[in-house]
Amino acid sequence: MNGRVGILRFVVIALVAVVLGRLFYIQVIDRRYKVFADNNVLRYEVLFPPRGEVYDRNGEFLVQNREANDLITIPIDVKAFDTTQMCEILGVSRELFVREYRKAVQFSRRRPSVIFKQLPKEMKIKLDERHFPGFYTQYRTIRSYPRKVGGNLLGDVGEANERNIERDSYYKSGDYIGTSGVEQAYEKDLRGVKGVKVQMVDVLGIVKGSYGDGVYDTLASPGLGITCTIDAKLQLLAEELLTGKVGSVVMIEPSTGEILVMASSPTYDPDELVGRERGNNYMKLLRNPRRPLYNRAVMSSYPPGSTFKLVNALIGLQEGTLTAQTTYGCAMGYHVGNFKVGCHSHVSPLDLTGAIQTSCNAYFCNVYRNSLDNRKYGGVKSGFDVWRDYVVSLGFGRKLDSDFIGELNGNVPTRDYYDRVYRGSWNSLTTVSLAIGQGEMGATPLQMANFIATIANRGYYYIPHVVKAIQGRDSIEARFYEKHHAKIESQYFEIVADAMYRAVNVSGTGGGARIDGWDVCGKTGTAQNPHGRDHSVFAAFAPYRNPQVAISVYIENGGFGATIAVPIARLLLEQYLTGAVADPALVEHYKNLPIAYPRYDRQFTQQ
Repeated sequence: MNGRVGILRFVVIALVAVVLGRLFYIQVIDRRYKVFADNNVLRYEVLFPPRGEVYDRNGEFLVQNREANDLITIPIDVKAFDTTQMCEILGVSRELFVREYRKAVQFSRRRPSVIFKQLPKEMKIKLDERHFPGFYTQYRTIRSYPRKVGGNLLGDVGEANERNIERDSYYKSGDYIGTSGVEQAYEKDLRGVKGVKVQMVDVLGIVKGSYGDGVYDTLASPGLGITCTIDAKLQLLAEELLTGKVGSVVMIEPSTGEILVMASSPTYDPDELVGRERGNNYMKLLRNPRRPLYNRAVMSSYPPGSTFKLVNALIGLQEGTLTAQTTYGCAMGYHVGNFKVGCHSHVSPLDLTGAIQTSCNAYFCNVYRNSLDNRKYGGVKSGFDVWRDYVVSLGFGRKLDSDFIGELNGNVPTRDYYDRVYRGSWNSLTTVSLAIGQGEMGATPLQMANFIATIANRGYYYIPHVVKAIQGRDSIEARFYEKHHAKIESQYFEIVADAMYRAVNVSGTGGGARIDGWDVCGKTGTAQNPHGRDHSVFAAFAPYRNPQVAISVYIENGGFGATIAVPIARLLLEQYLTGAVADPALVEHYKNLPIAYPRYDRQFTQQ
């Protein structure tokens, strides 16, 4: 009997020990159950930081923040409520509300889900006044654009997708992220650091106070403010002058590489991609055949046309196959047997300065072929490789490494390309269209503006960039302060710059860009186009000595360079150099000047 009692006593003691051990493990060692309990009484509210605001070079707001609120639900906390009243406050149909609420239930009954986003402050106040159990609002900020300019330049903010979340643990579902332009390029500076607020709630989901008197809370750190290199007034004028046109304007300060204007047309009001209609507006812009979301300044590879003759002049001068006094005749074009590159009527023969002033095709066909056929290379293909190296050193055929995401290479064909196309059998005449910036040659407006800045600096450039300063930092990236030298000596740039001065101020195709007292230097271009009228091109810098600005204007289907690209450039140069446009009527004239775009309009009709 005593043995049985002992066994029973041992069993009881063992059971008690197991229970006590389990309780100790649950309460002291394993924290999961405390977390589960806390989750029933605590609400962890993420505090989203306001994004850094963006200013132009003069301190004027380009991008600001304004208050918005997300409506969040925790389905398990939802009690009976007036659905009609909720829908009236939100301004949505009952069907839409039910659909969004069911999505939240399917996601999780216990975890918070956003069901309506970016509600204005007025809606938040009404929701908070009536208090719907299981629903609460969360403070956010969204973007606003006082100037309503630079849509493609500034970019927009959208929801982080699965790829963003996988790449960076900072982001969770429903977070916002820069998706293009400056917003994307400087996302880590602009986004700030999230905080958290821990609140106690009762069984009805009503907040009873801060947990632990806020000791576990962390504050959100706002994003850093950014000062852009852009001049807001100048950007606005450029976008006005591009109204109804397809094309681009880029203006650069040669002494720094700072981008003063980056305008692409058609553009859009950046406020259209903010708020509850963002998705609908985005799809409308995406379906527009003129592609307003496409930044032509850095993404369009255009034939540079006659502006590229300046490149061939520099190469010829450097290689010694050309001097300023070299003359060639022109009989309405360049003729070799049955082959012809046409030209317009002008005085003949011409020296280099005269050829640039009149934009003679025949002259530069001779210059190009002499560069490739130079005997010291031992063959045209080796000569082509040397020619291409010069072109690339001038900023073509590659990204310029700017701080603008989406920048493309343009195109400078290679020897291998021609070997494939012509099965190894080709010569300088085969590729002579490159002499006048046609054929396979492609350049972005940014590359062309950078090239003109290189001429203005007489042989070097700074990497073009759109951010001037970041809040709390002494400087931007070091690479933007480094000089990049072309493979051509400075004295040859001086010869070309002088010819550009004469093309505007003495006699030549760029006369329409003349501004008294400012010594504008420029070169027109008329780029052939298989889809209608030729493209109108003009590139310039000013003044001749101590240049302050370089500009590239490209208008699709605009016709001759002097027709529309030159006057647009002149008005922008006048505004920047003198502080005002002398004749505002000219702005209205070119703003309303109609241009037909058969290719785009045909696509629109088909849609």
